[in-house]
Amino acid sequence: MSAAPKVTALRGGHVTLAAAADAFLAPRTADPNTHRAYASAIDRTIERLGRDRPLADVTDAEIGTALAELWGTSAPATWNRNRAAVTSWLAWCRTKKRWAAPSVPAEAERRKESADETRAVAKTTIYRLLSRRDIPIREKTLWRMLYETAGRAAEILALNVEDLDLEHRRAPVRSKGGAIEWVYWDDRDRAGTIGRQPRVVADPGAGAACSASAGRPHRGADQSDVRGAARRHVAVGRDRER
Repeated sequence: MSAAPKVTALRGGHVTLAAAADAFLAPRTADPNTHRAYASAIDRTIERLGRDRPLADVTDAEIGTALAELWGTSAPATWNRNRAAVTSWLAWCRTKKRWAAPSVPAEAERRKESADETRAVAKTTIYRLLSRRDIPIREKTLWRMLYETAGRAAEILALNVEDLDLEHRRAPVRSKGGAIEWVYWDDRDRAGTIGRQPRVVADPGAGAACSASAGRPHRGADQSDVRGAARRHVAVGRDRER
């Protein structure tokens, strides 16, 4: 005679949407921007459904309807980002807390994102901008490192001079998830990043390797979006090791 299947009872029938959201968001992630994005998506969703409703009473279809009403007409990237936040929250409720919770329905599927490669800044434009003598060396270093490493602005701005490994043309950065990773820059052009860094290191005001003010366009400078080019990975490839 076969043994009866084991049944795990779900609990938390009294847990409201607001309480479930607070429990999920209480331990902050390593990246405050990620936490803020998750909180925004989840808060808007529970406001649409009713903050004081029991989590167990909400159906999959209601979750799908709320997502469609909030972000149905948004760009694919916006839809995917907010859908992922709600999906992660509901999965956590079911698997970690063992609460009776709905799921994101199959029809609210992830949407295909099309990369726009037409806005990439030409390398000649970058070099022309970096050859200007009226722009501080630290700002040029930031722009060049963003272009060559495809690193995020916050990662590169967090680097100090002593973090730079000039011999191996790399620097350690903390990624959005909190992991320490390497970004590399190119040395084929001695006027490039590696050519500039010894001059930055020699600066008596050593400290930050790049200027935080470089986040704003320099007066009279080319308005091309250097950081945007890096983010679209048009630079020499980003080689990250975990």
